[in-house]
Amino acid sequence: MVILATLQISFQSKCLRREVTFNALLPVDLPEGFGQPVGSGEPLRAVYLLHGFSGSHNDWMNFSRIRELSDRYQIAVFMPAGENHFYLDDENRGEWFSEYIGKELVEFTRRMFPLSAKREDTYIGGLSMGGYGAIRNGLKYAELFGRIIALSSALIPYKIANAAPDYDDGIASYKYYTSVFGDLSQLLGSDKDPERLVLDLKAKGLKLPKLYMACGTEDSLLDVNRRFHDFLEREKVGHLYEESAGAHTWEFWDKQIEGALKWAAEDNDSI
Repeated sequence: MVILATLQISFQSKCLRREVTFNALLPVDLPEGFGQPVGSGEPLRAVYLLHGFSGSHNDWMNFSRIRELSDRYQIAVFMPAGENHFYLDDENRGEWFSEYIGKELVEFTRRMFPLSAKREDTYIGGLSMGGYGAIRNGLKYAELFGRIIALSSALIPYKIANAAPDYDDGIASYKYYTSVFGDLSQLLGSDKDPERLVLDLKAKGLKLPKLYMACGTEDSLLDVNRRFHDFLEREKVGHLYEESAGAHTWEFWDKQIEGALKWAAEDNDSI
């Protein structure tokens, strides 16, 4: 009998140079199937699900129906911590959050669990800060991720590029944003700018991940989500963009992650 296993795992990350912890949901019978495919014998699809600003690796477990959805769609879910770093590498501190999320964690979980190694079976997703992290790292590591799920994405390079030293948006200040994103006058067009990553992949003739975006019409981040959607439309990048009533809340994200996983479970060759 296949059951849903809930685990909290710690390991020594080379990218972050310390012990890290993440949560995992696996629709497998671990006593019999640990380390090997179970049920039909097919490896599991996996989604790496990122939390928002000021959140933790427990958020998706605490505030959404992700356990139910992992079981329903028979997909392994891995929930790491981003620690307010927008899932970007911090060169000054030698903490490589992007590489940890986009490569090290994928490789570690594939060694530990019966996961598919196919790009089309490997997804990255998130909300708010994690939505930005999913888009940016899904594109940066496009050879690993076949799909990106981005909910209420904090696409703040649009907002903070060329900001003045007295900038403060009520969430963070100029000093914080420069510590995370670097020189804000050079942000647009850098590899922290999703538009630049899309254009680079297209120029190289590489396949882009399929993208699902959603944002609530009462969300303060609606403008930047629309802006990125419009950019993708201009560049003829296939994606699914959803707007519906809702704010920057778990009520909206819980509803949208269900739709996103349903989308991911289907064959969307036309997207």
